[in-house]
Amino acid sequence: MFRDFPLFPEAASTIAGRVDALYFFLIAVSLFFFLLIIGLLAVFAIKYRRRREDERPEQVLGSLRLELLWTIVPFLLSMVMFGWGAVLYFDTYPPPPDAMNIYVVGKQWMWKIQHPEGNREINELHVPVGVPVRLVMTSEDVIHSFFIPAFRIKMDVLPGRYTSVWFEATETGEYHLFCAEYCGTKHSEMIGTVYVMEQIDYQDWLTGVTAAPRSMAEEGREVYDQLGCGTCHEQVDGARGPSLRGLYGSPVELMTGEIVVADDDYIRRSILEPSAEITAGFAPIMPTYRGQVSEEEILRLITYIRSLSDGEGGPGLSPVPARGE
Repeated sequence: MFRDFPLFPEAASTIAGRVDALYFFLIAVSLFFFLLIIGLLAVFAIKYRRRREDERPEQVLGSLRLELLWTIVPFLLSMVMFGWGAVLYFDTYPPPPDAMNIYVVGKQWMWKIQHPEGNREINELHVPVGVPVRLVMTSEDVIHSFFIPAFRIKMDVLPGRYTSVWFEATETGEYHLFCAEYCGTKHSEMIGTVYVMEQIDYQDWLTGVTAAPRSMAEEGREVYDQLGCGTCHEQVDGARGPSLRGLYGSPVELMTGEIVVADDDYIRRSILEPSAEITAGFAPIMPTYRGQVSEEEILRLITYIRSLSDGEGGPGLSPVPARGE
C-alpha cells in the first residue's frame, strides 16, 4: 500500500500487517478526537462569544448523560486499544519453537553478527525468506536498540544481559537496519543492511565462502577446552561441577532450594558470576571468568552447551552440530 511512499517503510514480515493495523487505528482515533475538539472549540468560540459588555452567560449546571458519555466512550476505546495491543504482543513475542537462532553483539558503533554455522557479518544480516529467525542480542558497552523498520521489530540491546526478538521475512530484498537508541557520537553511523534471500540462495551464501568456517558450537568447544571447563564439568563420577550434557533448557535446583531454568542468561551469569546461583550439591569453587572471555566467546560457549542437549554423546568429547544442520 505504501511501498512508494518515502516516509513509510514497506511491510516485509509476517507481523508487519498486524502492527500497521493497530497503528492506523490509533492514528484514526487520535485524528477523530483532534478534529472533534478543534471543531467544538471553534463552534463554541463563535456561538457563545460575548456580544455586549454587560452580557452575562447563562449558568450551566451540568448534564449527567454528557458526563457519562465522555467518560464511558474514552474508557471503551482505551480498553479496545489495550486489548488489541495485548493480543498482538502475546501472539508475536514468543518465537516459534523451530526458529533459527542468530547471535548479535552491539558495539560502538557496529553490529557484529554470527550465524550458528560460523559465518560472521558486520553491519549486515543475511536471512532466508519464509523462515522464523530469532535474534539473541547483547551489548559490549552501552545500550543500543536493534531496529528493522520493514519488519516492524525493535528491541533494546543491553550490556550485561540477553534480549531477543524474532521475525519471519515474507519478501526478498534489502532492508535498512538502524540503532534506535542514542549510543554516542557516531550513533547515526550505526546502520546496516538486512538481505532477505531465497532459501537455496541463503544456503549457497552460507557455504559459498572460500574456506568454510567452523560452526559456533565447534568454536564454543574450543573456548571450553581453552578455559579448562572439562576439568570440573565432564560427566564422570566425583566431578566437582555439574555435567553440562542436557543442561540447556532444563530446570536447575539451587543451593537455596530455588528452581531456575538453564537459559542463555543463566549460563552467562554462571560464567561471569558463578557464586550468584550455586547448584545444589556442589561447592562454590568455580572462579569468575569476567574479563577473560568476550561477549562473542560467551555466546559460542552457550551454543556449544546447547548442542550438548540437542545431540547424543558420552562423557568426555561431546557432540557439536555438523555444518548446515
